[in-house]
Amino acid sequence: MNIQVSPRSGYGILVEQLDGPVAAYHGDTLLAQSSRAKVMYETRLSPVVYFPKEDLLVDMDKACSKTTFCPFKGTAHYRDLILPGKKELCSAVWSYDETLPEARQIKGHIGFIPEALDRLDLGPNRLQAPDDGNISGPLVDWLLREAAFLPSPEDFTQAFVAKLHEQGLPVSRLTILAWALHPRIAGHHYLWEKGVPGVETFSPSYEIHEKPEFKNSPLRHVSKGLGGLRYRLTGATPPEDFPILRDLRDRGMTDYVAMPLPFSDGRINVLTVASDAPDGFSTADLGLIFECSAVIARYYEVFMQRENAQAVLETYVGKRSGARVLGGNIRRGEGDEIDAAIMFCDLRGSTLLEETLPRDKYINLLNRFFETTSGLVHENGGEVLKFIGDAVLAVFPAGQNPAEARAQALAAARAIVAALAEITPCPSLPNLDCAIGIASGSVLYGNIGSQERLDFTVIGQAANIAARLGDYGKTIGHRIVVSRDILTETAEAKPLGHVKLHNVSQPVESFAIAASS
Repeated sequence: MNIQVSPRSGYGILVEQLDGPVAAYHGDTLLAQSSRAKVMYETRLSPVVYFPKEDLLVDMDKACSKTTFCPFKGTAHYRDLILPGKKELCSAVWSYDETLPEARQIKGHIGFIPEALDRLDLGPNRLQAPDDGNISGPLVDWLLREAAFLPSPEDFTQAFVAKLHEQGLPVSRLTILAWALHPRIAGHHYLWEKGVPGVETFSPSYEIHEKPEFKNSPLRHVSKGLGGLRYRLTGATPPEDFPILRDLRDRGMTDYVAMPLPFSDGRINVLTVASDAPDGFSTADLGLIFECSAVIARYYEVFMQRENAQAVLETYVGKRSGARVLGGNIRRGEGDEIDAAIMFCDLRGSTLLEETLPRDKYINLLNRFFETTSGLVHENGGEVLKFIGDAVLAVFPAGQNPAEARAQALAAARAIVAALAEITPCPSLPNLDCAIGIASGSVLYGNIGSQERLDFTVIGQAANIAARLGDYGKTIGHRIVVSRDILTETAEAKPLGHVKLHNVSQPVESFAIAASS
């Protein structure tokens, strides 16, 4: 038996009527018997016998959560079977409730998973062995040889479309929705459209889940695990009146498919393709994409994992530190001796705030303190290394210009004091206040800790002095206290003399800095 296939991908399906009665058994239980059974032959898959639903001889439970998607058969919904004695066969049968045109002959039929069948009595029929030909061609060759060297998901998407065109697929629009692990960004939506140069990337925030354009879209349907979708756009309006389908039809598209791209961690991403060719996509067209979808998904997963690692590291250890860790600086004791200005900023009155405010309001206030402080540190060229309780440790690397680093630290300190003074916890409490200490010197910028748990931070006397200067400022009523080497020509400073600081062997010549210049 020959299945009619396209020479581009070697993929096709064929449905034939079987002769005479065909019966399916589980043990001694007759599950189904029919003289109208059909067999579907599909490239590289074992043949499947389909029975009309009305010829099922045991009870079928309501649809369970399991679904699978085929771009030319549709979404398969699985159901349990209830055998005599109330025995259940879980997810034992499937059916395509909304069968796509290529598989319309199995509409109203069910197929059995192999584990549900102990015997299949085919009568006079003999099934053909599956066609197990290799998947080959330019797309597969590219995925195996060249795709791994593309540096970005945009480059991969552009090249992927080019390979589909080489195969003769009439792709006019292609999108990939890939979910991310990021504190602000829900994921990335890559869009290629015919006639538009390059690939556009959209990075929506988590509010996307509440936006009508997403909630009423095929992307949400597929990403929630409800299966793929296929719509011919030349006939009647689809029953699911997604706005994107109307828009695509108005732009001349004739066919649309949204299929899942599952990641290995269970997240379901989405690939969509649309065509403006008169006949849309063929079975062979979609078969090629579908057969390669698992490999395609792995590439996007690699891109997302790389970005996720960078986002997580930047979120928890900072941009500069994250870049160093990703660059391989991960061994205990590894690091660089750098000159830097070190800032230690402590929230004042936090005990009173915690005792007075409800827990959720206190946490929100603490987050606002951290966000305000870290934002101003970054604006002035520094980087927050860590949050320590209700305090912030920040570094301003000197590089080739130590004076600039000191000036940046002072500018950040003044801006922080001014910004916090505008934040009111509640009418009965004073506005936020802080104590800031700044020192400079040579520090180790790198990894310390145990072999199982490392911390990327700065170690050195400058860091210790900065923290102690902040503590000292609290006792004398000054918000910003610095060591002499931090002073700049424009700094309005009040000498405090040589101050003996806790755990600092030599007195430190210190100065109080006016909060505003």
